[in-house]
Amino acid sequence: MNQNGLKLAYVCAVLNAAIIGFSFLFTKVALEYAPPMDTLAYRFAVSFAAMSIPVLLGRVRLSYRGKPLFKPLLLATMYPLGFFLFQAFGLRHATSSEGGILLAFAPVLTALLAFVFLKESMTVLQQLSIGLSVAGVVFIFVMKGNGIDWSSLGGIFLLFLSCLAFAGYSVLARSLLKSYGPTEISFLMLGIGFVFFLAAAIADHAVSGTAGSLLAPLGSGTFIVSILYLGILSSLVTALTANYALSKIEASKMSVFANLATVVSIAAGAVFLGENIEVYHLLGSAMIIAGVIGTNRFGRTSPKVKQSAENYSKESI
Repeated sequence: MNQNGLKLAYVCAVLNAAIIGFSFLFTKVALEYAPPMDTLAYRFAVSFAAMSIPVLLGRVRLSYRGKPLFKPLLLATMYPLGFFLFQAFGLRHATSSEGGILLAFAPVLTALLAFVFLKESMTVLQQLSIGLSVAGVVFIFVMKGNGIDWSSLGGIFLLFLSCLAFAGYSVLARSLLKSYGPTEISFLMLGIGFVFFLAAAIADHAVSGTAGSLLAPLGSGTFIVSILYLGILSSLVTALTANYALSKIEASKMSVFANLATVVSIAAGAVFLGENIEVYHLLGSAMIIAGVIGTNRFGRTSPKVKQSAENYSKESI
C-alpha cells in the first residue's frame, strides 16, 4: 500500500474521532431548540446540501452505473438510519452514560464481524489493545458514578443495537469500497439520511399538529451554528474521512479510533464548559490512547490482507 495514502488514512481516522468528540457539545446545544428528529432532519439536510454543491458544479464526479445498489442501501440502513434511530429511542429509556459505555464496545463487535465476514485476523496483542481501549472508556464512566442500570433493559438493548449497527456499517463499508469510491458511498449515505429524517420529522409534526414549529429553531443563531457543525463537520466530513480510512485500514483497526472521541469530549467539556478533569479522566484517556496505538501497531498483515489493501488503495477520495 502507498505509505502516503496510509498516513492520510490515519490522519482521517484521528480527525474523525476529534470531530465526533466535539459533536456531543453541539448536539446538546441543538437539542435545547429542537427535538431529536428535527435536529437529525436539519443535520442531514445541511450535510447533503453541502455535498451536492460540488457534485452539481462538476467538481466531484460520481458514477453508479453498473454497480450494485442493494449493499449501499443496506449500509445506509445501518448508518446513519439504524445507528441514530436506535440511539435516539434507546436514550429515552436509558442514560447518555449508558450509551457511551455501550458504544465503547463497538470495536469489539466490529472485530468479531470483520473476522467472520472479511476474514480479518488479529494478533493477541491487538485483541488486548482493543480490550484496553474499551476498559478505558468504561473506567471513566464508572468512576464518574455512571454505571449501567439494568432496570432499563429496553433502552440498553436499543443502545446495543445502535452499537451493532455501527459495527455492521464499518464492516460493510470496508467491503463496498472495493467497487465504490469514498465520495460515492458518502453521497448515498447522506442523501438517504436526509430524505428519511426529513420525512420522519414532517410526519411527526403532522400527527401532533405542530407543523409550524418545524421552522422555529431557525430563529436562533446558536441553533444554526450547532447545525452547521453537526451537518458539515460531524456528518459530511466524518462520512468522508471514515470511508476513506476504511478504504485503507482494516475495519477492526479503524473502529477502535472511535473511542478517542471520549478523550476529545472530556477535553472539550473542560475547555468550553468548565468541567473538572480528574485523575481518573487522565488514566482512562491514557488507556484509550494506548489501546488505539496498540491495535494499529501490533498487527501482522497476511498476504491475503496485504493484497486486499492494495486493491483498496486504488480508491481515492
